[in-house]
Amino acid sequence: MMKMLFVLFFMIPMCSSWWLYSIVLCILTFYLLTFNLTNFMSFLSYGFGMDIVSFCMVLLTFWIVFLMIMASGALKFNDNYKIEFLLVLLFLLLTLYLTFLTSNLFLFYLFFESSMVFTLLLIFGWGYQPERFTAGLYLLFYTLFASFPLLLCIFYIFNNCYTLFYFMIDLNFNTFIYLSLVLAFLVKMPMVFFHFWLPKAHVEAPVSGSMILAGVLLKLGGYGLFRVFYFMNYLQFNYFWIILSLFGGFMVGFLCLNQVDMKSMIAYSSVAHMGLVICGIMTNNYYGFLGSLVLMISHGLCSSGMFALANILYERSHSRSLLINKGFMTFMPSMSMFWFLFSINNMASPPSLNLLGEIVLINSIISWSTLSFIFLAFSSFLSCCYSIYLYSITQHGFMFGGLYNNFSGSIREYMMLFFHWLPLNLLFLKVDIFTIWL
Repeated sequence: MMKMLFVLFFMIPMCSSWWLYSIVLCILTFYLLTFNLTNFMSFLSYGFGMDIVSFCMVLLTFWIVFLMIMASGALKFNDNYKIEFLLVLLFLLLTLYLTFLTSNLFLFYLFFESSMVFTLLLIFGWGYQPERFTAGLYLLFYTLFASFPLLLCIFYIFNNCYTLFYFMIDLNFNTFIYLSLVLAFLVKMPMVFFHFWLPKAHVEAPVSGSMILAGVLLKLGGYGLFRVFYFMNYLQFNYFWIILSLFGGFMVGFLCLNQVDMKSMIAYSSVAHMGLVICGIMTNNYYGFLGSLVLMISHGLCSSGMFALANILYERSHSRSLLINKGFMTFMPSMSMFWFLFSINNMASPPSLNLLGEIVLINSIISWSTLSFIFLAFSSFLSCCYSIYLYSITQHGFMFGGLYNNFSGSIREYMMLFFHWLPLNLLFLKVDIFTIWL
């Protein structure tokens, strides 16, 4: 896997050519797909290595970054510091690649925090409103405040175990170590009551920032929990996070229905879906881990596609408000089909990966406690409600007259949406690949 690092470094001169850069990224993704990971232990070392979870996350990262470039066509056409933009994306891709590749806890922390620097550069550099600085500060302080105990805990583990290799840590755990290891990842996902930075960051970020945030950066929290639960046997307080996330998923459904900003609504729906992932990981059983992995991948593709769709409307109307973006079905009928496909995928319809992930997670959570079906039923119903609401309010109704002189969409936009939708619905046919690591 080290040769991929050299390829990424040698891509720096390509930043002057927008299309060459995106084509190379697409080729690298398909190159990664050819890896045979059935014997993943042969890819493992004390420094870097891959198992199926890392492989899925790396693949998702490469694909989302490729789609981010396709979605940011306005930057290229307006010549808005496009070379700098591609450089930031390349270094963000590099840090995320190393985060998922490392098998050392300290290196994981280092790259985990480094990825935030380039996300901040994206928000500060190419965001839309002056409030992006406040949003960036929220993102910075929420994540740094929670991850400082994690750093102290990593030093403590090294002092006691003399190793930070995931599979060799053997420690007597207590409540403080448990909270230090878990809290940083829960805030990153984010868990309800620690989620306020997410809608703010999404609303102020450019489309590429929203796509990488929803597609990959939220998954860092889930990935971190996977790694931590490899060696942690102290699970006494897991029930607390499950109850909180179940209640949060139910509560966030109502919050979504109250939003008038498209990006804000999609961001809150991410909080609800990630709450389900937290519940699955915290149950600490076979179905919980499998469902969480599947839902993280499916949510990464679906949520990223929905932010791209919201940006397509924003480029026409120059507003994210649901009060202005109406009646697009008469104006962009083909785009309306994509709105429908992503909306029903967001509420977990067949044959999407979202459905598989949610069914497996619901099995896992109900096997933990049958009473949880009340919150699960309500959150699934509300998920359906806000997805239909978002679709119907943007596609039906009377369009604002000033928008009639716009064009209905470019090949680049349709291709980008199709590339989001295809793996989301085709991977459903080959789900056994996710079970290799269990």
